[in-house]
Amino acid sequence: MFDNVGWLVVWPVVIPILGAALAAVAWGNERRQSILGVAGLGAQFIASIALFSHVWSHGVVTMSMGGWQAPFGIALAADTFGAGLTLVGSFVGLIIAVHSIGATDAAHRRAGYFPLLLALMAGVAGAFLTSDIFNLYVWFEVTLISSFGLIVLGGRREQIDGAVKYAFLNLIATTLLLIAIGLLYGLTGTLNMADLSGKVAELPQDSTLETVALLFLVSLGMKAALFPLYFWLPAAYHTPLPTVSAIFAALLTKVGVYSLIRVFSLVFPESGDMAREAMIWVAVATMVLGALGAMAESDIRRFVSFTVVSGVGVMVGGLAIGTEMALLAAIFYFVHSIIISAALFIAASMIVTAGKATRIEDLAGLYKRAPFLAVGFLIVGLSLSGVPPLAGFWPKVFLVQAALEAGSTVLVAGILLSGFLTLVAVGRAFALIFWRASEDETPLPDAGPLVKGSLGAFAVTTIVIGLYAAPVVEISNRSALELLSPDAYIDAVLGSPLAALGADDVPRAALSRAGKEIQ
Repeated sequence: MFDNVGWLVVWPVVIPILGAALAAVAWGNERRQSILGVAGLGAQFIASIALFSHVWSHGVVTMSMGGWQAPFGIALAADTFGAGLTLVGSFVGLIIAVHSIGATDAAHRRAGYFPLLLALMAGVAGAFLTSDIFNLYVWFEVTLISSFGLIVLGGRREQIDGAVKYAFLNLIATTLLLIAIGLLYGLTGTLNMADLSGKVAELPQDSTLETVALLFLVSLGMKAALFPLYFWLPAAYHTPLPTVSAIFAALLTKVGVYSLIRVFSLVFPESGDMAREAMIWVAVATMVLGALGAMAESDIRRFVSFTVVSGVGVMVGGLAIGTEMALLAAIFYFVHSIIISAALFIAASMIVTAGKATRIEDLAGLYKRAPFLAVGFLIVGLSLSGVPPLAGFWPKVFLVQAALEAGSTVLVAGILLSGFLTLVAVGRAFALIFWRASEDETPLPDAGPLVKGSLGAFAVTTIVIGLYAAPVVEISNRSALELLSPDAYIDAVLGSPLAALGADDVPRAALSRAGKEIQ
């Protein structure tokens, strides 16, 4: 059983589930829960490395539960896109778990922080690796339940308020998603996304199918925090523990964006014209209004929340265009955003701890008192804005190029305007928090190696990706090509003989022009 290569796609999901169960058994014992939490997420990261390595060398990996072949059985499947995001997500989850030991007090860890975090990471990995659209809904539920527990951990009034807003909007989105899945099943008689790809293509391209596609856009767009239903994110993400906000910003909205990309590239590649046309305008509104919200915000945590919203618009803009270059840009930005979103919330929590205030106007003079924090915040903030040579620069360049080739001037304007506004917002925050003179020059206590090390790890990562972007470009390009030509994924999931082919045997283009330029 354990020699079966299909288990590679199972372990990133099963390991955190087992870890959550073991950590729950140790409820009340902070030390044991912390050890199990870090060990579980470390093991998930190792399993994700093994999975991605095999996918990169040999192609799509699948596992059908109980021996029931898809589309009748439940199947997990990993292509380059899913395996890559699982790897990046588990890397961020591990860093935040280590950070949590230094940044979260023992009482919260003793009350179930790590079991809930492990359950959340299992849900994220399950969503990235499922090939069944109903089970995508199930994994959304797993992340919703565990994330609700993490939000209310501590029981403060603002946490309860944020949890109510978060849960209410997400429950509406989940209900709409379930309705969309039910309608799609009624039209096709199947729930497997590989099988749906062929069945939907055979359906009449009428208003019914357009309605189903729009329902998917609305429901998944709500979970991804797209305009006009993004307001729940800045209202909720600043309320939980800082480490919880970091993992939420890094991964939860990304699961919604991933689902949009997977559904519209696999299930509706030639359908849903109304939804695709709406995506352009929704993406532009999301990125611009998110950047404007960050400029106007006075709370440092809500400031970061609005930047997360703006980033969602960039990724959906790439999906809306749908060309190879555009999808390459969206996937590259996906990786960048996971890392930067976590880093910004960690930096924000360190700023609040150092300055003993959450309002930007009440913070000052931290450059002299916390130089490491100042440099870390500046690096991740500039990367967020798309300043070269940091990681955020490349995907925006590729997306502008793709938008110009597609003739979408409105998307080009949105990308450039949101980037400029984000740079202004980051510059304003940095100037007020760090450069502005302060009468208080009392040395601050050291934040500790675990807290500083996590911010440093993310800052170094964005520098390395920016300076040596070729590997990420190659991975993003291959992911884009597989999304545009999903035959290998479909054949692997449905058990075709083509599933035995290696990655090098699957017909695909070499690196795109963008990839060659970076190399």
